[in-house]
Amino acid sequence: MPEINYLWTPPAPVSLPVRGTGARFPVNRLFFVGRNYQAHAIEMGSSVDKASMRPVYFTKSSANLALSGGTAPYPPETRDYHHEMELVVAIGEPGFRVSESSARRMIYGYACGLDMTRRDLQATAKARGNPWDLAKNVESGAVCGEIQPAAGQVLRNGEIVLRVNGEVRQRADLSDMIWSIPEIIADLSSYYHLQPGDLIYTGTPEGVGPVRPGDRLEGSVQGAGKIEFEIGQAE
Repeated sequence: MPEINYLWTPPAPVSLPVRGTGARFPVNRLFFVGRNYQAHAIEMGSSVDKASMRPVYFTKSSANLALSGGTAPYPPETRDYHHEMELVVAIGEPGFRVSESSARRMIYGYACGLDMTRRDLQATAKARGNPWDLAKNVESGAVCGEIQPAAGQVLRNGEIVLRVNGEVRQRADLSDMIWSIPEIIADLSSYYHLQPGDLIYTGTPEGVGPVRPGDRLEGSVQGAGKIEFEIGQAE
């Protein structure tokens, strides 16, 4: 096979540590579920009727994934940068148009995640009917902790909590999710051929709010470990 002559060095593969092993989880795509906790939907000015609605999704570039324990600068062009604590599902097997009952086989494990959001830009985009990309697809705006292997296990309850500078900002239970993990995997697989390495951020509970340079975020999800992140000074 001939050597490829790249114009410049390609980016290194994106990966996450796997707890209890020396292996790395190679990251493929980042999917996010919007409005999966009723109380959060209400605090954002809407509500969800599961009987008549399907989950809402958006994506972020894997190049914007940041690892737990790191620091990233407060992003440009915003004055209202928000935290959103989430459970992350790590996909370990391919699947397309899978049933809820077979979705569990695709679960490799779980992690804690932060979906960071330029809330003022999101509000403007909503008002104008524009895409959310500038609000959501922020550099270092998808934070993720180490992967906790849990092949085939479905987390249905357990505390999810986020503290900012030691103060509890978000606290709920996974049982509060509108759509369960099997429901999310099955529904998302009707749109995409899900692949090993895909990460699904399953939505955030109520209590989202602003962060400032110097703030330290610490979160945990029962069964999915912990996450830590610090907001640096604006560039």
